[in-house]
Amino acid sequence: MAAILLVDDDPSLLDVLSLALEDGGHTVLTAKDGQDGLDGAIKHKPAVIISDVNMPRLDGFAMCRKLREKGVRTPIILLTSRDNEIDEALGLELGADDYVAKPFSTRVLLARVSALLRREESRAQQDVEKPKVLGDLALLPERLEVRLKGAKIEVTVSEFRLLEALTRRPGVVMSRDRLMDLMRGDDSVVAERIIDTYIRRLRRKFEAVDPSFDSIETVVGAGYTWKDRGASS
Repeated sequence: MAAILLVDDDPSLLDVLSLALEDGGHTVLTAKDGQDGLDGAIKHKPAVIISDVNMPRLDGFAMCRKLREKGVRTPIILLTSRDNEIDEALGLELGADDYVAKPFSTRVLLARVSALLRREESRAQQDVEKPKVLGDLALLPERLEVRLKGAKIEVTVSEFRLLEALTRRPGVVMSRDRLMDLMRGDDSVVAERIIDTYIRRLRRKFEAVDPSFDSIETVVGAGYTWKDRGASS
């Protein structure tokens, strides 16, 4: 049974989602705005945080950013009501792991929560694991850690899964649909172009360490590939 922190300023939505999550076997903690959510996340250390975007005092974007700045790596799902909010949430490097656009079904939300919990459980069950090394890149799955030329790069769960998918078969072109399937591991429907946003974020993070970074290659009309440079593991 996982503890889920639900953050929303709409009492009726809090009640509906709380019941759905409890029926799904989870323990639910609630917060009425982003500031209470920030405090609750630090105090209670939930397994997953589900937060609305538009809230008083501290909105969902700001709460997400502040949690990441404090080193809190708890998976975060943002609830958004407009397409441009989705673009903004993913375009800014706030550290959210997923989003659900309103209106949504509780079944979809529960599927997203379950997918994130499976990923966290898999990581927790792993023993010390040999890093996967591809040239200057090292992936440490048990810690969801990425290093480039020895420098640690902060990534979200989704970004790490995307890197795993790309580096699993260097030189092989992977479509956006395939990459999304490998990242999420559930049957939820998400716009495939979201992959482009994740790729842009990863490139910026790598280029901050190495301005000449070019290992993620865009194949026009097909998808993306990790350049094959004789990788080893």
